[in-house]
Amino acid sequence: MQNIIIFGSTGSIGVNALKVVRRLKDKFRVVGLSARANIELLAQQVKEFSPETVVVPDAQAAGLDRKIPKSKTRILAGIDGLVELAIQKNADIALMAISTSAALKPLLAAIGAKKKIALANKESLVMAGGIVIKKAKQNNVSIIPVDSEHSAIFQCIDNEKLEYVKNIYLTATGGPLRKMPYSKMHLVRPEDAIRHPRWSMGKKISVDSATMMNKGLEVIEAKWLFNVNTENIKILVHPEAVVHSMVEFVDNSVLAQMAVTDMRLPIQYALTYPDRLNSGLPCLDFAAIKRLNFAKPDLKKFPCLGLAFEASKLDGTMPAVLNAVNEELVQKFLNNNIKLTDIAKGVEKVMKKHKVIKDPGLAEILEADKWAREQINIANLTKMTLSKV
Repeated sequence: MQNIIIFGSTGSIGVNALKVVRRLKDKFRVVGLSARANIELLAQQVKEFSPETVVVPDAQAAGLDRKIPKSKTRILAGIDGLVELAIQKNADIALMAISTSAALKPLLAAIGAKKKIALANKESLVMAGGIVIKKAKQNNVSIIPVDSEHSAIFQCIDNEKLEYVKNIYLTATGGPLRKMPYSKMHLVRPEDAIRHPRWSMGKKISVDSATMMNKGLEVIEAKWLFNVNTENIKILVHPEAVVHSMVEFVDNSVLAQMAVTDMRLPIQYALTYPDRLNSGLPCLDFAAIKRLNFAKPDLKKFPCLGLAFEASKLDGTMPAVLNAVNEELVQKFLNNNIKLTDIAKGVEKVMKKHKVIKDPGLAEILEADKWAREQINIANLTKMTLSKV
């Protein structure tokens, strides 16, 4: 029996993780949960799984104690609560499914406490990949990726020497705007951007998929997870989402991981690794699929992807700046304050202003993150678009 903490238990990854736990209840026990906004669902999860600890943004505002009056679950709040949850002594596995940069501090705390990490958060490695990977090595901690693409790469590389890896191919569906001409991208509404054709995801990551910033963040994540140069990471648009990613080796052979489009599969693999268990999911029907398509991404239509590659190559504090500005602007887009196309414009504008610090420490990364967010606030985007600033 493995004890598991799920950070972000009410999001799409967290909900799917709990489905996996229900199927494998003889293998896993939930001892901790955290949630940001959906307190009603969190209360239901607490009643079902009886975790020892839960974390909410603000204990008083959440009112969780009134929703679970007879529960013995301890309620913590804020970033300090997340860090305390991360180091809970009886936990074996920490599933980091919090979106945005909020996961960085609890992730580092969990690594310091020598928990096995199932990582579903891109932003932590984008911001501070060098620090995270170094700390994991120092503490002999395994980081198993949960993102379908990185899980696929991990499975293809497993038991192979990294020096044999020539190129990594990250596949992308192209998102909900794949067929939309660039001339109409500025007309996209939030409800259109979050309507992903293949995956059911949270709003922020869905917008990132629509701009392909999500794939750019995955490039930076893959660079750190698999110790490969940015130049050796390729993007392929693959609308069927059957091939979740591929690895090309020095002998020019290619291994691909394929499966149905369901996040329960990579989540289960991360939790049970190195074992494989029956997932209860359907097999691929290749005869029904008939055809698999691949194409290069359009960098003019999706400039966020090119900006992410640039940030990865510049390294230092630049990826943290890219991530911070993107987070701020995605939220403004979801609030109908800017256009979708303004996200890339704003990211590029702030990146040009930033003076990169090479080999930064955590304090410098957090300062770069803060600085980048301040640039957006200075721009006063409440009622105007970046293109007019």
